[in-house]
Amino acid sequence: MKKVLGMVLLMLPLTVFAQSGIDGTWKIDLNKAQLDSKPRVLELKDGMYACLTCDSKTRIKADGQEHAVSGSPYYDKEKVSVMDPHKVEVVGTKDGKLAFRATLSVSDDGKTLTRDFEQHMPGSSQPANTTSMFSRVGEPETGAGAISGSWKLEKFESASPNWLTFTFASTGDGLNYKASTGEMYHAKFDGKDYPYQNDPGTTSVVLKKVDANTVEETDKRDGKVIAVSRLSVSEDGKSLTMVTEDKLRGITDTFVAEKENSQEAEK
Repeated sequence: MKKVLGMVLLMLPLTVFAQSGIDGTWKIDLNKAQLDSKPRVLELKDGMYACLTCDSKTRIKADGQEHAVSGSPYYDKEKVSVMDPHKVEVVGTKDGKLAFRATLSVSDDGKTLTRDFEQHMPGSSQPANTTSMFSRVGEPETGAGAISGSWKLEKFESASPNWLTFTFASTGDGLNYKASTGEMYHAKFDGKDYPYQNDPGTTSVVLKKVDANTVEETDKRDGKVIAVSRLSVSEDGKSLTMVTEDKLRGITDTFVAEKENSQEAEK
């Protein structure tokens, strides 16, 4: 879920920055999020676990042991532990270092799922934490674990400040961006590729000015487009509406960030 936000956080044209004075620190308001209804699909059956809508769709044994996985730039091993009939812990590592820890808890009636997620990004020494709520789509599968099935993301219940906040500073011909979890880029508004740093899943970013208040961002992984985002600044410069289309999962989410202060982004 942090990656989907990182794709859209900062894409404003120089003219907007200059006219509205919006350089500084921003914080996403989770109450204003509009989340795609396409469900996430999990499977826990016959001692095997799989997330069928994740980067890595490999089925692994849910035996509390690490297993090599492929397909995700964020982790290369996973460990799935069944804590009880309604709770599962999934831990991912990359090159021996903790990448994420997710605790999936299903309600007694089987209709809701709570995900507590701890993410470790390479550019930060502090983890980012979120708690999100899902509702079941369809009926549970007979003979499968409680977490099995399709789950619609209803809301983010909470998130740590470093997951929500970011800073930016305009330059003479572009933008410097840095997330509180370390992801950053220095890009110009010229439609060219620029490096995206400290995010294993995004290698470059392209910014294109649409109008005085809107910029389109295209995120790439090794040359392949993985997301197209559009960000619009309000006339008073106090809020940013961020819409991102995740090409990998086929979902579109909208987030709104509010201005916190005028702190400049790090160079």
